[in-house]
Amino acid sequence: MKLLALATFALALYTTVLSTRSPYQQVLQHSRIRGRQHGPNVCAVQQIDGTDKKYFTNCKQWYHRKICGKPTMITYECCPGYEKIPGEKGCPAALPLTNIFNTLGTVGSTTTKMYSERSGLQAEIEGPGSYTIFSPSNDAWAALPAEILDALVSNVNIELLNALHYHMVNKRLTTDDLKHGMAIPSMYQDLNVYIHHYPNGIVTVNCARLMKADQHATNGVVHVIDRVITSITSTIQDTIELEDSLETLRAAVAAAGLSTVLSGEGQYTFFAPTNDAFEKIPSETLNRILGDPVALKDLLNYHILKSIQCSEAIVAGTPMETLQGTVLEVGCDGSGLTLNGKAIITKKDQLGTNGIIHYISELLIPDSAKTLFELGQGSSVTKAMELFGQAGLNSFLTGSEALTLLAPMDDAFQGASLRITPEVKTILRNHIVKEQLSSKHLYHAQNLETLEGVKLRVFVYRNSICIENACIAAHDKKGRFGTLFTVDKVITPPVGTVMDILKGDNRFSTLVGAIQKAGLTETLNRPGTYTVFAPTNEAFRAMPSADLNKLMGNPRQLANILKYHIGEELVVSGGVGSHFRLKSLQGERLDLNMKNYTVNVNKMPVSESDMMATNGVVYAIDSVLQIPGKLHFLHITLY
Repeated sequence: MKLLALATFALALYTTVLSTRSPYQQVLQHSRIRGRQHGPNVCAVQQIDGTDKKYFTNCKQWYHRKICGKPTMITYECCPGYEKIPGEKGCPAALPLTNIFNTLGTVGSTTTKMYSERSGLQAEIEGPGSYTIFSPSNDAWAALPAEILDALVSNVNIELLNALHYHMVNKRLTTDDLKHGMAIPSMYQDLNVYIHHYPNGIVTVNCARLMKADQHATNGVVHVIDRVITSITSTIQDTIELEDSLETLRAAVAAAGLSTVLSGEGQYTFFAPTNDAFEKIPSETLNRILGDPVALKDLLNYHILKSIQCSEAIVAGTPMETLQGTVLEVGCDGSGLTLNGKAIITKKDQLGTNGIIHYISELLIPDSAKTLFELGQGSSVTKAMELFGQAGLNSFLTGSEALTLLAPMDDAFQGASLRITPEVKTILRNHIVKEQLSSKHLYHAQNLETLEGVKLRVFVYRNSICIENACIAAHDKKGRFGTLFTVDKVITPPVGTVMDILKGDNRFSTLVGAIQKAGLTETLNRPGTYTVFAPTNEAFRAMPSADLNKLMGNPRQLANILKYHIGEELVVSGGVGSHFRLKSLQGERLDLNMKNYTVNVNKMPVSESDMMATNGVVYAIDSVLQIPGKLHFLHITLY
């Protein structure tokens, strides 16, 4: 027992220690665990195929073997601060501790070391002190445009010294000290460098990724980074004001009243649509949004994340919340970023003091800025949208009236004639409700009024919400003035009572006579919520004539049988699910289930569903149901 308690305590202590580590240290520890089979202080590293980009791995990446959608290979190398010894396994030796200048050479940052010597920084980083240097890798220096590099390393070495000082902080900061969102004064005019420490373990400074972190020296610490960083003095708004390619965006931001937000303090990511992005939008749509301050603000806020996302921190698609309140999926494909799966980011990592800008080539229009007509475009309800247009109802779908569109899915029209007639137009008008609704606020037995003045009933079941015979099949799309509900069927409002439906259909003439003999006519005419399983004439003819005659001659027995066909609760087919027990007026329960898109009652399929009545719903069945445990007559099913 003591051993078990000790083991439990040790595990809890380990978990606590692990949880207090920074994300970088947690990922590094996972890499150590994956690499330990190769010896002490060996880390597993994922390298993207065909590139030099390497990452310490976490569990998810380890098993997926992909970064930014690209396959990776696993390599093993010494963990930070260790080196190999010839003839020994792993990396048993700690790197010799020396000053920052010599450490730059040890970690392979030889170009920074050379420029430190040339600029006169060498003496400073060899001497006493406590510094942090974010040292660009050799490849990072080589990637600088030639004219910028020439200007830095010319005879006027003060520029090179200033650039290097901007990469330094006048205190020792390890990755545990580098907290997300920190702004730290650099050694160049105290201009800040901006730290972001992401949950996936990636750490950036001014959006440059730390490739080799925590390389300790006697007078500080070295972090090797993947690009040369430059000083940041402008806000997001400053950049928008100065950038010619953002002229349309500039006007939109001013009209929406967002200039103050984008020039104040914050930690934003702005996916900034270029002039070309705005020009791709149909002029009618664009002018409508630009002329509507509410829609325009929603549109722009949909382009702004609540946090800074540097491109180097994105290794897989991740949903991120916008100022508008919904989410964008920010991902990557190779070296490029993606938005909602589309490679539309043309320029990335334009860092400001209050956030970052990524330029995009397409305007993102959120549902909240769209008309009902726009909500239905390119979706699973395109046939319905065509019909509404052909019926002359587009004015309702593009206007500013508060409405809810109940749009049947394309599958609902299979085999149906799409010709517009007065009757079809009336049906379509009954799919437009005079109120902007949310399915979250619908309740059972609620009445919704359509453009035709018809009242549609709401039925709330365990796993579905239905409006008359049609059930909501997708999440709401809430637009500027209207909401679109995708429903699975064309809605058929009730046109009479249950008795009216039965009397109006020749298939049920025998049943109507039986109901009258049993004295149930009044019941099925009065208000209620009945589910009626109506045997057809064929169902009665299938009974032995002697049994049928005996049944019809006994009104009490007939009423008992018929009441077993009437449920006390109104259940449309979309509310049935895998198993539904419905109490009948007779007292026994009916067992309902849905199989192969067909409702079954007591294991027998119905031949027609969802004939809606003002006081219930009718299902046609091809056999007469037998009350369990009672042998009133033989149960016969038609084949």
